[in-house]
Amino acid sequence: MTPRLDIPDGPGGPPVQVWNLRPELLPTVTAMIDGPYHRSRLPAREREAARMRIALLNDCTICRDFRAGSARAGGAPDDLYAHVHEPDAADYTPRERLAIEFAERFAVDHQGMDDDLFARLRTEFGDDEILDLSICCAAFLGLGRVLAVLGIEAEAPGTAPRPETALD
Repeated sequence: MTPRLDIPDGPGGPPVQVWNLRPELLPTVTAMIDGPYHRSRLPAREREAARMRIALLNDCTICRDFRAGSARAGGAPDDLYAHVHEPDAADYTPRERLAIEFAERFAVDHQGMDDDLFARLRTEFGDDEILDLSICCAAFLGLGRVLAVLGIEAEAPGTAPRPETALD
């Protein structure tokens, strides 16, 4: 796909250079990336399973193909990502399954989130973890949707929109 905006040429291609169109907003984007990767208390596997489910729903190729070194170091191997579209078919923990379900409903049916879902979440997660998961999902959904809507794709697999912050 060709980007839907005129993006300046430069290192990293469109995923990096797009942010030069509004550099004054770069701190906001950086904070949205930094939160899930450096401030979340959720285990990497749970966070990454949720992120990947949203990436698939957003149809964001950058998000879908990206693997942060910090996530790998935190226990998120490549096979974790393979079945988030069918979490019952894979060897996910109850918390990982709930994180995937929450992410999907957050992205496509937020008004359908009911007391039953929250009762199930609260059997596995503390309230602080549910808030953490919600904030991570908001960042994943928002940034992934921006990239997908604008037609921003990586020039090479594994490239991510890394403004000034390394996600590793």
